[in-house]
Amino acid sequence: MDDLWRRCSLGDIVERHGLQVCCKLGTPMNLPNALTLSRIFLVPPLVGVLLTTTPPAREVWGIIVFAAAATTDYFDGYLARKRSQITTLGQLLDPIADKLLISAVFISLVHLGIAPAWMVIIILGREFAVTGLRSIAAAQGITISAMRLGKYKMFAQVACAGCLIVFNRLPNTLFYKVGKEVLLWVVVVLSIISMIQYFNRYWGPIQQRVKTNRNQ
Repeated sequence: MDDLWRRCSLGDIVERHGLQVCCKLGTPMNLPNALTLSRIFLVPPLVGVLLTTTPPAREVWGIIVFAAAATTDYFDGYLARKRSQITTLGQLLDPIADKLLISAVFISLVHLGIAPAWMVIIILGREFAVTGLRSIAAAQGITISAMRLGKYKMFAQVACAGCLIVFNRLPNTLFYKVGKEVLLWVVVVLSIISMIQYFNRYWGPIQQRVKTNRNQ
């Protein structure tokens, strides 16, 4: 099976042992997909560092692991587009990896008393709502790609979480007291607006597809 995938290129139909495999979207496991998987694998170490270590190691190693995981979110998409290696697997794994990373870091911040629980509930509620929308769309044969506002929201989440991890060592500074609230509110507002945008754009086509499938 390994050599089957190596010989499988864009648009090819490969047949082996009576099995036909269509590779319209390229080889499932490639460098961009490997980077996406690495983001998922970095989630447990991140939680372990944030919840089991003590300052200053918690902040130092926490931001290192979190930055490494967040960096893969940029490079997996960049490399997939540059190398024409956009696959169905990658489109499915990327939002899952993002959700796991963001959920893990913000829940850890709530446990540490750094972020308010009600704000994190809104942030994560949006993530799971959009994930549910993607699942419904996928069941109807509709792929929901990342929207520009969603990317801004992800950048704001990463920036917010990173700053909260680093500046947790300086709780009495003006930046921490004021900046923390500003960053969290920016993330909350972007989360709500981007969720509305996703549902506004895709809920209609999903309902139309459902009606079409029922009439067939």
